[in-house]
This record gives sequence, structure tokens and C-alpha cells, in this order.
Amino acid sequence: MASLTDARRLVVKIGSALLVDRDTGALRADWLDGLAQDVAWLKSAGVQVVLVSSGSIALGRGVLNLPATDLALEQSQAAAAVGQIRLARAYEEAMAPHGITTAQVLMTLEDSRDRRRYLNSRATLETLVSFGALPIVNENDTVATDEIRFGDNDRLAAQIAATIGADQLVLLSDVDGFYSANPAQDATATRYDVIDQITPEIEAMAGDAGSGLSKGGMKTKIMAAKTATAAGCAMAICHGAAHRPLRALDTGAPATWFTATLDPQAARKRWIAAMKPCGTLVLDAGAARALSRGNSLLPAGVQAVSGAFGRGEPVAITGPDGQQLGLGLSRYTAKEARIIAGHQSGEIEALLGYPGRAALIHRDDMAL
Repeated sequence: MASLTDARRLVVKIGSALLVDRDTGALRADWLDGLAQDVAWLKSAGVQVVLVSSGSIALGRGVLNLPATDLALEQSQAAAAVGQIRLARAYEEAMAPHGITTAQVLMTLEDSRDRRRYLNSRATLETLVSFGALPIVNENDTVATDEIRFGDNDRLAAQIAATIGADQLVLLSDVDGFYSANPAQDATATRYDVIDQITPEIEAMAGDAGSGLSKGGMKTKIMAAKTATAAGCAMAICHGAAHRPLRALDTGAPATWFTATLDPQAARKRWIAAMKPCGTLVLDAGAARALSRGNSLLPAGVQAVSGAFGRGEPVAITGPDGQQLGLGLSRYTAKEARIIAGHQSGEIEALLGYPGRAALIHRDDMAL
């Protein structure tokens, strides 16, 4: 596989068992310092890094003297509320000596299911990495119920990778890859170095092994791999216990890589192109030419708006002759689009009464 430093964007998932001592419930500060060195190394190579970190419940549990397992929902939420503060502070203190600004992002499953929340999450993460900040993403366990939970940070990490168009996703775990059977129970189990296709046979091999502090077993990692690779993101499962686990992976530590056949941008375009449009935008000739050059769609180039669509929903894009040019995700509702159509971006706030985004459809949200 390519080096981690070849990635434009890299998402790293960190399991509770790596970050929190199982016996004492204390943060493993030395390990976190090594991870901070890895993040600084990657960022110095121009890689935009996002961390998806478990650990808030495990840290809070220790402070509140709660048992390691079998917590009631309200106990887990209370532990998360206590632990989130400590987790965020730990990352801030570990990254500060390297000049890295950290940001906490809390999410639930609804944030990826709801198109408006999805776009808001995408915009926030895009802005943070463009500023050079390091987003620390975790499930918002203080408010999430079973109905709106990812349930594990493996799948959350895969969703984040898909959301921001990451090239690579690394799951730092307590296992060094995907095996044909549980190696703790079967001495003949073999590790796969590379998996190009997740077949039913591969899925059947996945067991439910997991540590006492983490919720994700191998089945959730396979689910994460399916999400990531479909979005054009390669994914690795590797052991994260080394002092500098990402550097170890990059220099040949055992791991399993799941390959992606498309790049992230192509995968996103294919996803958008398969959507059913909820409305239509008719462009003038100048706007149509601008799109063909790779530009975003600005309100000034829109001649007409039809249909009833919400923010984030797909709309057909047509030229002045009525020929469909493609599909895109609108950053405005149909009502708002009709108001700002034909106007300059600088007029949006005066027209709507509140600030808006310059583009009606961003080029990254468009399939032509």
C-alpha cells in the first residue's frame, strides 16, 4: 500500500483500550504523546488528519467509580459527560507542544442520516482542516440514545472518512489485522495483508471479539471497511499499542489493508449522480460554461428554479437550451434559491435577511 504521507486526508480511529488503562481507568499519557508525534509528522508532510477517538466513557467511568461493563444508558451518558472534558483536554495538551490546534466535534447517527446535518458536519470539518486544525471526533454519548447511535467508533470513523472524502482510514485496534478466524481461539488462523473485495466469505469470517473497554468487534470493522471503500477510501486495521503506531504502520508493521477501486472524489460524484432530483435549476450560457471549467454554481447564473427541495437535496442542472448538464446538492432551499437566483453572491444576506454561502451548489457537490 501507499505510504500514509501520500494521503491528502487521513482519518484515524483510536480505540478505548489504547487510550485508557483497563485496570486503573487512567489516561495512557505516554501513548498519547507518541500519537501526537505521529500526527505532527503527518501534518508536516501536508496530510490533513482527523481523529475519531473513543475514550470519553472509559475516562469518565474511572472518575465516577463505575464498573467497566454493563453500564445503564444514563450511567454511560453521565460518564461521557465527565470524560469528554478530560479527553478534549488531554488531546489539547498532547498536541500543543507541536503547535497543533485541536477541535472537538461531537456527532450522532442522525447527523449523517439527515442531509442538512450531514452537509453542516461536512462544512465544519472541511473548514477546520483548511485552517490546519486537528478535529477530534467522538460520538455524542451524552445525548445519544440507542435509536440515534452509531454504536461503535469504527463505523463512525468510516462515515467521517466518507463525509470528508478521505483517501485513507486507519483503525488503531487491539488486533493487527483481519484473520481467517479468531487467532486467540484457532492456531491455524491466518492474517490477510490485503483484501480487494469484501465477499460473503470474508464477512462470514468476522467474529465478535473485542476488549472489555471497546464495543467494536471484527464485524463492525468489516462494516466500516464496506462504507469506506465504497466512498473511495482505503482502510487499514492494525495494532495500535506501539509508541508511535502510525509511523510503525508506515514502516511495515503487520496490518490488513482494504483497497478502494475509486478515488474519493469519483466515488462521491457517482453517489450524487445516482440520486433522484427534487427540482431543477436552469442556467444561463455563462454559468453553463463556468461549470464545464470546474467552477461552482453561483446564484447569478441561475435563470429559473422549479420543484420543492430542501437544503442538501439533489437538483437537476440544465443549460439554457433545456439539456441536463448534471446533478448537484443544493446549499439552499427551493424558496431561498428563487429569491437569490440571478443575483450576485454579495447580495445574499440583504435578500434573505441572514448570511449565506456564496455558491448555490459547490463544485464538490456536483456530478456533471
